[in-house]
Amino acid sequence: MSATSTFGRLDAVFARGWPALRYLLLGGLTAMMALIALSGLVVVTILCLLFGLGLPAVPEALRMVRRLANLERRRIGRRLDLVIPEPYRPLSGALRTQLRTLALDPATRRDAAWLVLHCVTGTLLGALAIGLASESINGALLMAYWWWVPETVVTSFGIAVTSWGIAWLCLGISLGCITVALLVLPPAARWQANFGHALLRPAKGVVLSDQVAELTASRAAALDAHGVELRRIERDLHDGTQARIAAVIMQLGIVGQLRTRDPDAAFAMVEKAQDTALSALTELRDVVRSIYPPILSDRGLDGAVTALAARCPIPCVLAISPIGRQPAAVEAAAYFIIAEALTNATKHSGATTVTVALHATPDTVNIEITDNGHGGADESQGTGLTGIRRRADAFDGRTDLTSPPGGPTVLRVTLPRGR
Repeated sequence: MSATSTFGRLDAVFARGWPALRYLLLGGLTAMMALIALSGLVVVTILCLLFGLGLPAVPEALRMVRRLANLERRRIGRRLDLVIPEPYRPLSGALRTQLRTLALDPATRRDAAWLVLHCVTGTLLGALAIGLASESINGALLMAYWWWVPETVVTSFGIAVTSWGIAWLCLGISLGCITVALLVLPPAARWQANFGHALLRPAKGVVLSDQVAELTASRAAALDAHGVELRRIERDLHDGTQARIAAVIMQLGIVGQLRTRDPDAAFAMVEKAQDTALSALTELRDVVRSIYPPILSDRGLDGAVTALAARCPIPCVLAISPIGRQPAAVEAAAYFIIAEALTNATKHSGATTVTVALHATPDTVNIEITDNGHGGADESQGTGLTGIRRRADAFDGRTDLTSPPGGPTVLRVTLPRGR
C-alpha cells in the first residue's frame, strides 16, 4: 500500500471523526434540553392528575416539545442529508379542541417516546464524546505542561504523572483514546441519527393522508376560484355588455318608428345606438381580456408584467429574469396575481415604491412583490388577498404574506409549472 493511499484513508477517518464528535456533543446538549422539557411535562401532568390544574399549560408545554423535536429533525436531516417533514396537526381553537387534537395526534406520542429515550441515549453518547475528546487532548498536552505544575498531575484514568515515563504512557493512552474515538464516534453518531429519524419521522400513512387533505383543499379552492370567476364574468356580461346591447335594440326600434315622422331625430338616435354598440364592444373586449389577456400571447409573461408595472400609479422597480413561455394557465394566474397585488398596493398601502420580482426554476414560477407602505395587510378585510391565495391554491401553489405594522409588505407566491 502506497503512502499516498495510507494518508488518504487517515484523512478520510479524521474527516468523519470531527463531524461525529460535534454531532454527539450537540446531541448531549439537546438531551439536557429534553430532560428539562420532560421534567416540565411531568410537573404539568402531576398538577392535572392530583389537583385538576395545569390543563391550559398542556398545549404550551407540548408546543415547547414540538420546537425541540423540530430542532432535532433539522439536525438529523443535516446528518443524514434528508428532509424530515413535520407531522403535526395544527393546534388551534378552544382549549378542549387543542387537547383533543393532541390526544389523537400520533406525532405527540412519537415525540414523547423520543423525549424519554433521547434523555438517556443522548446523555450517554454525549458523555462518551466529551470523555474521549477531553482525555485525548489532555494526554497529548501532558508532555508539555506536567513538569511545570508543582503538584502531581492526575489524568482522567487516575494516573499520577510523576515522571517522563508515566507522561509517555499517558501520551500512548491519549493516542488510544483518539483511535477509539475515530472508530466508535462515527457509528455512534450514525446510530443516534437513525434512531432519532425512526422516532421523529411521520408515521406510516400520515404523509399520504396529509397529501390527500392538501389535494382536497386545493380542489375546493380551485372550484371556489372557478365559481368566483364565472360569477364575475356573468355579472360583467349581464350588467354591462348585455344591458348595452339591449339598449341598442331599443334605440333601433325607436329609429324604425321615427324614420318617417322625424328623420332628424331618427338619425340622432342611430348615432346614439352606434355609440352604445361601441361601448358594448369595448366592455366585451374587457371581459375577454379578463379571461386571458391577449398581451400574454403577444409578449409573454415577463412582457405583460412590464406593461402592468408601466401602468401602475406607484413607481415600480422590476427584477425580472427571462423565464420563457409557461403553460397558459400558469401565465394567466401569475399575471392576475401581480395585477391584483399592484391594485392592492395602490388602493391600501400608501406606498411610494413597489418592487416586482419574477423568476422561474425548472419546476416553479416565483413571484415576490414588496411595497414600502404602512403594512398591516389583512386577508380577512377583503383586500383581494383571498383571491390571490385562491388562485395560487388552485395550482397547488404557495402564498406567503408578511406585513407588519409600519411595513414593508412582502407577498411571495410560488406556482408549480405543471410540466
